[in-house]
Amino acid sequence: MTYGDLKDRSQRAAAVLVSHGVQAGDRVASLLGKGPELPVLILGIWRLGAVYVPLFTAFAATTVADRVAESEARVIVTDSSQLAKTFGLPCTVLLAHVEESTDVPPGVHNFTAELEAQPNVTLAEPVGGPEAPIVHMFTSGTTGKPKAVVHPLGYAAGWQSYLELALAPGENFWCAADPGWAYGLYVAIVGPLATGIPSIMTCGTFKPELTWEVLRAVNVTDFAAAPTVYRALRAADPGHELPSLRQLSSAGEPLTPEVGAWTRYRFDADVHDHFGQTEVGMPAGFAHHPDLRTEPVPSAMGSALPGWTLAVLKPDSEQVAAIDEVGRLAVDVHASPYLTFTGYGVQRDVLGGKFTGDGRYYLSGDLASVDIDGLMHFSSRDDDVILMAGYRIGPFDVESVLLTHSAVAEVAVVASPDEVRGEVIHAFVVRAAPGRLDDELAALLTAELQDWVKENYGAHAYPRRISFVEALPKTPSGKVQRSVLRNQLALAQNPPE
Repeated sequence: MTYGDLKDRSQRAAAVLVSHGVQAGDRVASLLGKGPELPVLILGIWRLGAVYVPLFTAFAATTVADRVAESEARVIVTDSSQLAKTFGLPCTVLLAHVEESTDVPPGVHNFTAELEAQPNVTLAEPVGGPEAPIVHMFTSGTTGKPKAVVHPLGYAAGWQSYLELALAPGENFWCAADPGWAYGLYVAIVGPLATGIPSIMTCGTFKPELTWEVLRAVNVTDFAAAPTVYRALRAADPGHELPSLRQLSSAGEPLTPEVGAWTRYRFDADVHDHFGQTEVGMPAGFAHHPDLRTEPVPSAMGSALPGWTLAVLKPDSEQVAAIDEVGRLAVDVHASPYLTFTGYGVQRDVLGGKFTGDGRYYLSGDLASVDIDGLMHFSSRDDDVILMAGYRIGPFDVESVLLTHSAVAEVAVVASPDEVRGEVIHAFVVRAAPGRLDDELAALLTAELQDWVKENYGAHAYPRRISFVEALPKTPSGKVQRSVLRNQLALAQNPPE
């Protein structure tokens, strides 16, 4: 799709939305998978000064209904595979990707037909500015109820800078993240449009086999995806040679060292890890730009990117922590011009404990440390830290070591209540070779994994309890929900009467 095509079709999309009563400031939701209609719809919404509400296609109908209600969306655009989730919603439903033979249900409007029928008109652009709202989305909810985050237009500037300076893509750039979330929306669509570069998008859901084929067929030079995508690619490696691939990037969750070890062996390229949040954008990482480039260090999350100033604060005060001391990762509000977050909700005024008392720092909710070279090292989410016999242990380090064992496919580490130590480390392990595991083999594997952590990390931080599970609880975007595991352990220890 050319920029000319996109301009023409998004103007038509805006006219369709006007015909259904959409005005500046109204919310328009999308329950669409990846495909050509998605950027058309997004730009059509923004041409009216309306606000885009992205909905992830893996959401259940109840989740869709909650987000539509909370955002007060006036219109929702969907396709036939998702249509049933929109039944009963208090908004206008537009159906996209409609073929001529498809019967559109009563009360549902044919977005595809209306788009083609619209004349090629130029609508007056709304008056806007850096504070004009453009996206109304929700946090991923790894540790609690998802919160509404409204992004103003100025938020896109940080992502344009991220694309140009942190990713610095070459000829064929592909971000495989789902645009139902901030990382995919801004790196696959908004950032490339703002920067003026081509962006590859595949249709439908992620499939590792298809991803390998696209990497080869399109001669992808720069690839960005979450760590779970790289793990899936490793598990389904067909042995393709990819001579064009030169830069790899990752974000969305902590990058465990075994991913980088595989890409170095497979592609002779390191994965550059980047850190971001829905609230703030992407403030840190290992940049690819030659003027900023530093070689990735395993288990490190890089340093602050241009336009951002980060600090690690002491756990119990607003003083800056010492070198290598684990503390609260924070953004300096006054020295970070790309920071647009002021609070949750439509008015962006619900602070939710995200700022220090003096308003100087935005608190990310993550624990980290800074080494002598200025590199930040992720420890855990603040809620995930384990306090055992006087030690503060972040689950990320223990998980990283366990993932280097050949028997482990996935793992999540949480605190388990213990009468003697207060808390002990409890690992939930998904085995690399699924199947029946009797008590004797489970005991042997438990001991082997415990020794593995003692020998490769530290004797104080081995998991005293290990549960072998078929799958880990995750958010729709694929992030592990350790809070669910902690709740399961709490219920097991104190079952309701």
